[in-house]
Amino acid sequence: MKENTLLTKLRNGETAINGWLSSASSFTAEAMGLVGFDCVTVDLQHGLIGIDTALPLFQALSIGNTIPIARPMWNDPAQIMRLLDSGAYGIISPLISTVDDAATLVSACLYPPRGTRSYGPARAIMYAGAENYYPEVDNQILKFAMIETLAGLDNLDKILQVEGLDGVYIGPNDLSLAMGYMPKTEPTDKEVLDMVQHICDRAHAHGKFAGMHGTSGVSAAGSAKKGFNFVTAGNDIGLLSAACKSAVAAVRQS
Repeated sequence: MKENTLLTKLRNGETAINGWLSSASSFTAEAMGLVGFDCVTVDLQHGLIGIDTALPLFQALSIGNTIPIARPMWNDPAQIMRLLDSGAYGIISPLISTVDDAATLVSACLYPPRGTRSYGPARAIMYAGAENYYPEVDNQILKFAMIETLAGLDNLDKILQVEGLDGVYIGPNDLSLAMGYMPKTEPTDKEVLDMVQHICDRAHAHGKFAGMHGTSGVSAAGSAKKGFNFVTAGNDIGLLSAACKSAVAAVRQS
């Protein structure tokens, strides 16, 4: 079956660069898939994307070498199954607060006997290739738990011990809110910044990957320097808006 080059890169100790897709535009997805991102996350939680509109985005991303992954609306095994069946090669599941939450995520991504995913890969087997799809696929799906609640922080070390979980991903807005601060995609409050580093360090201590959200290449590079293996360098709308503002400013200032 098709190799998950994202997982291979992470397992080799390299830093993976992630793009974030919030709009249900296959044209945008295709463009993001051709510019060099190691992976692009299709965001169903806060992006304007539904389970049916996600499929064309996975198809568009498949044109290049970028690995398609997804964030479901919730840690829902049924929706995770549909996303994997559509061709997602990884899941970043939101609001993971307990060991049971993390175990549910892992189980939803794996076929029996290791998990509870129902077999019917539909489009996934077309993307990944039928040869050795099962059982090899169980070793090719990235599973990230988002740490962004107080309960998640309290249970961090226990969550990181869940077998089959590849790593954790920080949602800085919800994390900031949970800690009593204003939501910020780029945190500036010292307590939040210290917690972000703590999560990264604990992930590595347990042999797991650490992922961090970001709004730009600059912020992603900063996260990589702090030890994060998986860094998001912005979403489609934010990057488009920044480029447009820069273009307008260049003309007005000439």
